[in-house]
Amino acid sequence: MHALFKHLRQVRDGGQRREYSRYLAQRMGPMIHALMLVGALAYLVAVIAGTLVRHSPLPLWLRLAPLPLLLLIAASTRRVRQPGLLSTLTLLCVALLEIGINLNGADDLHRQSVVLPGLLLPVASSVIWLGRWDFIAAMLLCALGPLPMLLSGNIDSALVFQYLVYMAIAIVLSTVLRAFMARTLFEQFRLERQLREQANTDGLTGLLVRNRFLELARSALAELHRQRQPACMLFVDADRFKQLNDQYGHAAGDAALVALAATLRRQTRAGDLIGRIGGEEFAMLLPGNSLEQGCRRAEQLRLSMHEIRRPDGPLTTSIGVACSQRCRDDIQTLLARADQAMRQAKNTGRDRVVCSPDDC
Repeated sequence: MHALFKHLRQVRDGGQRREYSRYLAQRMGPMIHALMLVGALAYLVAVIAGTLVRHSPLPLWLRLAPLPLLLLIAASTRRVRQPGLLSTLTLLCVALLEIGINLNGADDLHRQSVVLPGLLLPVASSVIWLGRWDFIAAMLLCALGPLPMLLSGNIDSALVFQYLVYMAIAIVLSTVLRAFMARTLFEQFRLERQLREQANTDGLTGLLVRNRFLELARSALAELHRQRQPACMLFVDADRFKQLNDQYGHAAGDAALVALAATLRRQTRAGDLIGRIGGEEFAMLLPGNSLEQGCRRAEQLRLSMHEIRRPDGPLTTSIGVACSQRCRDDIQTLLARADQAMRQAKNTGRDRVVCSPDDC
């Protein structure tokens, strides 16, 4: 049992927890919608069947009152994929079903009709709860919901005791079912996330691959244009990298690239994007940075590269900087301008920063 809940402690990072919640909402949304429709239909059948077998002091319209709201909630969950809203609607559906149980059991002097639906509800809903607190709230609703009817009028203590025992068994069963379901979904989420990361990141450096970098940078640049904010692109190339590979082997070259990528990460700020564009070529998108700020950060980056030791001396880089400030450069144009500035840095001696003219 302890192993079933181990996954809850593994989602520690706030961003990963939010991503997992969205993942659950996307995967479980259709099942929640289907179960709500089944619940509404089952409630309708139960009310009609109860009307046929016994007379109720409550009018039919009152006993059917929760049904329109149940159908409305079920219809609204068809497209809802926000975790918080989906959980709220599902809890509201359970609360309406509990109200319906009380309305339809009010005429049963022995309250026997409450036992079966009262026990089915927690088990039937056990696998659909997105979070731990949603599940706890739902189980409390299921356990306490029928008690007003059981405790009204002449109290049958034996029936109340029987209900509590059976409900405790149902909740334990629901907890086990949810634990297995949650563990399965978490393992699936972790596997899919790992596969996405492998597809989107370079295996050696751990940075974004070219296509993924361009995809994310394109979206970020479009948003910056809408906000009328500048952005800088840095094109970083390791100097004399082919010479390193030829003289000292690819293992030395790989070690230099890994160290270079680690230095790039240390220089990043919130919102920056880094990608490996080619063999020894890297790109950084710096949202909100003017050309002056981008050139200053590029110079800091160039100097920090000298701390990396190659077999033939310190690692040096040539860096080109381009800014998209007032114009509407697309990401390919901005990258090409930074690449051109980097080549100018190569041609004028290497180990330097060249800033593309701010001609936007």
